[in-house]
Amino acid sequence: MKQPVYMDFATIFGPFVALCAIAVAVLLDHGNPFSLINGPSIILVAGGTLGATMMAYPLKTFAMLPKYIWQSFRMEKPNPHAQINLFVKLADRARRGGLLALEEDMLKIKDPFIRNALMLVVDGIAPDEVRRVMENDNEMTSQRHQTGIAMMSTMAGVAPAMGMIGTVVGLIGVMGNLSDPSQLGPSIAVAFLTTLYGSLLGNLVFSPMGNKLKQKDKEEMFIREMIIEGILAVQESENPRIVRQKLESFLHPALRTNR
Repeated sequence: MKQPVYMDFATIFGPFVALCAIAVAVLLDHGNPFSLINGPSIILVAGGTLGATMMAYPLKTFAMLPKYIWQSFRMEKPNPHAQINLFVKLADRARRGGLLALEEDMLKIKDPFIRNALMLVVDGIAPDEVRRVMENDNEMTSQRHQTGIAMMSTMAGVAPAMGMIGTVVGLIGVMGNLSDPSQLGPSIAVAFLTTLYGSLLGNLVFSPMGNKLKQKDKEEMFIREMIIEGILAVQESENPRIVRQKLESFLHPALRTNR
């Protein structure tokens, strides 16, 4: 069954809190936070980071970047108890009417991972083969997740480097205009802004997004492992009470029903 999807506001509020902290710190130091805004520096760091990442991955893979970024803003609230109740119901149906009786329930299940596994069970595929197919599905799914995680890690590493490159480019321009000492201070300050932007993008945006995608991958794999055990327990026509206890062993003791 599909889990409900929500907006993960932590992905928005996290950077917002960090930027507010920087602005307050500048204000307390009697500075102007708006002096930290510089369009060309932002373009150089963001464009350079995207260009380097594009070179590091095939174009087809790079085109998936917006999807990976969107994934960090999505939050699925897993409901393991709903999964457990489903398998308890299926186990009871299998014990009463045999595995073929699951065909009607199978058509009502929206989660393709569970539905496809039940199709194998109803077709009489051996338990070892069912486990192998499901675990292979898990591995391939996790590998697809790793592509997005790796891309975020690449961007987190490239952004600070592009910031340094931007600073060097800015300093070259400063050195070429030493005839006007009054402009040295502001020009150097603008040059160093690219280093700031690179560090912010790398450590405040891309690295946290990569970590969030890692956590989402772990959560999904956890639920899928529980589903595998549930499917195999149903296939073995185990007692529904045993099925519940077996699957609730995946949960924290405080979340178990103790039935």
